Amino acid sequence: MNHLEQTDGIRVGATKTTFEIIHALKNLDGAGVSEVARHLDKPKTTVFDHLKTLEELNYVTADEDEYRIGARFLDLGGYARDRMKIFQVAQPQVDELAAKTDEHANLMIEEHGLGIFLYTAEGENTVKLDTYSGRHVHLQTTALGKAILAHTPRERVEEILDKHGMPQITEWTITDRDSLFQELAEIREQGYATDTEERVKGMWCVAAPITDSEGAPVGAVSVSAPKNQVQGERFRDELPSVVQGTANIIEVNFTYI
Repeated sequence: MNHLEQTDGIRVGATKTTFEIIHALKNLDGAGVSEVARHLDKPKTTVFDHLKTLEELNYVTADEDEYRIGARFLDLGGYARDRMKIFQVAQPQVDELAAKTDEHANLMIEEHGLGIFLYTAEGENTVKLDTYSGRHVHLQTTALGKAILAHTPRERVEEILDKHGMPQITEWTITDRDSLFQELAEIREQGYATDTEERVKGMWCVAAPITDSEGAPVGAVSVSAPKNQVQGERFRDELPSVVQGTANIIEVNFTYI
């Protein structure tokens, strides 16, 4: 191995460690050096050096001995989202969908094989959920993700499942590939996907894919609500119709604006 290869390897390793520490702070909801070191099984001196550097760069904050992710990440996340065409054209429609249904309305994209909640809007009487912008989830656990997977080539879906697996989040989460592919075929036929407590207990969801002019998925839009509020005809007919209508408007704007 030559000097350049050695140097590149050190740089990559250091970068990986930095982001492992950032994710540890998120998963631990803030922590001290020792707790992060135990969580990652890394030397405390290494963790300390990385945290102090991140603090100096304003990416983490320190309150006595506890470090937390800083608000500077919002600058990067907001910039990345605002530059996305799908967000630009979908945001007003998602707001309108939430107002029309008085429920949670959500916009999701797929990136690196995971579903990312790009934008959420709430009706006046919605319950609180964990679907904040930027939240990453496994695609097969949500109606949004399944709507995206249904219009993704099977080889790519297989790659995603190989990489990320099919973790069971609730007792209703799909964890079998054959069952998933059968449901994806049904989603393509009916034009929308559903999620009955597959990621969040007590919540049902209806989602429709957003595709480009070639039929490739660029995202999905959904409405989610407590299951007692979306039983029967509302879940079978009303919400699928309004969600598909919203997706269609977004598709047209995405193509021609």
